[in-house]
Amino acid sequence: MLNPLAQELNSLLAPTTAGALLSDLGKRIFFPKGIIAQSAEAKQRGKTANATIGTALLNGKPLILDAISEFAPKLSATELVSYAPTAGNLELRKKWKEKLVQKNPSLKNKSFSLPVVVPGLTAGISYLADLFVDESHPLLAADPSWDNYALIVEARRGAELHKFSMFKDGGFDVQSLKNALKKEAEQNGSVRVILNFPQNPSGYSPTKAEAEEIAKAIKEEAERGTKILVWNDDAYFGLNYESNIFAESLFSLLCDAHENILAAKIDGPTKEDFAWGFRTGFLTFGSKNMTETQYDALVKKLMGIIRSSVSCAATPSQSIMLRALDDSRLEAEKAENRALLCARYKKVRAFVDSHKSTRLEVLPFNSGYFMSFRLNGIDAEKLRLKLLDENGIGTIAIDEKTLRVAFSSLDEEKIDSVYDAIYKTADSF
Repeated sequence: MLNPLAQELNSLLAPTTAGALLSDLGKRIFFPKGIIAQSAEAKQRGKTANATIGTALLNGKPLILDAISEFAPKLSATELVSYAPTAGNLELRKKWKEKLVQKNPSLKNKSFSLPVVVPGLTAGISYLADLFVDESHPLLAADPSWDNYALIVEARRGAELHKFSMFKDGGFDVQSLKNALKKEAEQNGSVRVILNFPQNPSGYSPTKAEAEEIAKAIKEEAERGTKILVWNDDAYFGLNYESNIFAESLFSLLCDAHENILAAKIDGPTKEDFAWGFRTGFLTFGSKNMTETQYDALVKKLMGIIRSSVSCAATPSQSIMLRALDDSRLEAEKAENRALLCARYKKVRAFVDSHKSTRLEVLPFNSGYFMSFRLNGIDAEKLRLKLLDENGIGTIAIDEKTLRVAFSSLDEEKIDSVYDAIYKTADSF
């Protein structure tokens, strides 16, 4: 028997694509009117005293140890140790939405939800899986793709991870995506697909023409009556090194493309703002003609997932990011870091373009942190171990045929020697 609150949210979402795509857990989950909700009411209306939340206060402010506060003197006790709201610091959520429009001008005047704070982008992907993936609803991803997708979808949710070919003729294989969308629709009646740009592990982002073709393919499938959830994993957003790359998130093309499309954007300061350990991410939803009431119902479903797992994301990271986003130095410093990464990219590009190997095929790359080799006649794990044991060089075997190299973590002066060792070691098999 579903909880009445879950039934209420399901009823609100019933007319939407989001409601049609909910998983078994997605249908059951709700945000309870328990401690958190009651505390929020007390915060607004409890003028005499607020004895709701498990926080120790003195004169209305959290108690804080000097051993903690002295390491962040610019932050107040509230900014450091208070519990954040389940959906995150409201001012930070508003600021991130404002920044989304600045970074994606096509979003101007389009309707999409207020971003929800999650404890890292991985958590955001996992929460989407909780809401929309189960044993009878698989997720479609590119081949190759980040190995954590399989761990989340297959191990956690007991679902299948289906693949389409990422590349053909040196670019994105739009036809493979089209075929996969059609197949998923025929087999399952609906589609859940994750698109990650710049991609991990390949380091590829679509060109402007490819982005339009991808959006067109998804819209055409939606026009055939298929309900589609598109997960836009934008972890490496903005790290583009070629002028022909589509500079915005695909979310900007999809969030109002068709009533049968629900677009979800997973992003955050992790890579964009070089704040990896902050474990602060955002989940944003967009669907044509979805109302604010329906967005609120979907967000409450997400809040139920958050509340039942980590309760809320960490406060200090949110407080620091809110201040940083208003800092006049931020964009200039980010540009410097992007220029450093771009220089490393160009160094790697020059090396692989001038070296050939029958064992190594360079997958297309133009952005992000990584590039990858497709291996011919070599097992990726064996090559990884040989590089590690004989050369002291660490790489990642994504699967048996894909070796990923993170040039983001290589000082520029080391790139030639590292790649020379990779080519020589591969050719030694």
